[in-house]
Amino acid sequence: MRVSKFRRMILIMLVVTAAAATATAQSPAVGLQRLRLQIEQAIAPARGDVGVAIKHLESGQEIGLKADEPYPMASTFKLPILVELHAQAKTGAVKWDEVYQLQPADQHLGSGDIPVFFDLPGVGMSLRNVANMMMMISDNSATDILLARVGGAAKVTARMRDLGLNGIRVDRSTQELILDFGGQDTERLKGMLLREMRPLMQQSPNDDASRLARETKFANDPRDQATPRDMNRLLEMIWRGQVVDSESSNAILELMKRCRTGGARIKGLLPANTVVAHKTGSIGGTINNVGIIYLPHNAGHVAISVLSKRTRAETATVERVIAEIARYAYDYFVFTASGS
Repeated sequence: MRVSKFRRMILIMLVVTAAAATATAQSPAVGLQRLRLQIEQAIAPARGDVGVAIKHLESGQEIGLKADEPYPMASTFKLPILVELHAQAKTGAVKWDEVYQLQPADQHLGSGDIPVFFDLPGVGMSLRNVANMMMMISDNSATDILLARVGGAAKVTARMRDLGLNGIRVDRSTQELILDFGGQDTERLKGMLLREMRPLMQQSPNDDASRLARETKFANDPRDQATPRDMNRLLEMIWRGQVVDSESSNAILELMKRCRTGGARIKGLLPANTVVAHKTGSIGGTINNVGIIYLPHNAGHVAISVLSKRTRAETATVERVIAEIARYAYDYFVFTASGS
């Protein structure tokens, strides 16, 4: 029996519609696979282990490379501390306007400005401003003040567990972490004043083999580590207002937008004036950045966590790797999500 011209047209239309639907269904997977390949190629120059978790928060599209492998957080662990601080402020256990009087014992090793600019004792700062220093300039002294104020690392890890983030754990102050990384006698030194500690610290060998051994030991230490996937989940929960409450989550994001470190990482290759709420971390072969990219043209938001360990390349090279990963994600989601 001959098929009428009308019925033939209907059949053709149905076939075309079905093919278009199939292509549409497959296109996100194909696009994400291409994004994965771009990221894999970008990672190679880091000459080390790099884990990546990326998620477009509106559509739910996500991609991960070694996303469930633990990595040292370095200073990105300051974000979980900030979350715990907000949780305790909500209950009244701490108050943002309470003034902390800085003492000589509060001057700790590592990045930041407290050891450089302040003559102690005699400087009083609100907890809010201490938190600003922790997040905006990654001040280690400010971090350890806040970690002690909320009751220690166990409190922060317990908060992560309450949020269902079993892949994030905080175990030490930055003072202890840096001393451990350098192979120092941490138990002996950690309670000393900075001026007393420095003459007693052993000089670590700086040849390639010694650095690699030190960084490998650090990378294999399960303490103060996170998976990129759970770090990204924490970012998403903050963005959705699910950390403490929407007011606290918004405050956390606003402070992260003011981060002054790591301009060559996630933000490095993005268009000028792109808003990024982020936190960096660095120690030895670990060079990290986690954050949320605010896309233009109503294209939404991208949570991105790039964590690394045992990287052998120069810091600038690893930062470029992070920047390229972020730019690939930016371009992909701007193109696929705009107008959706």
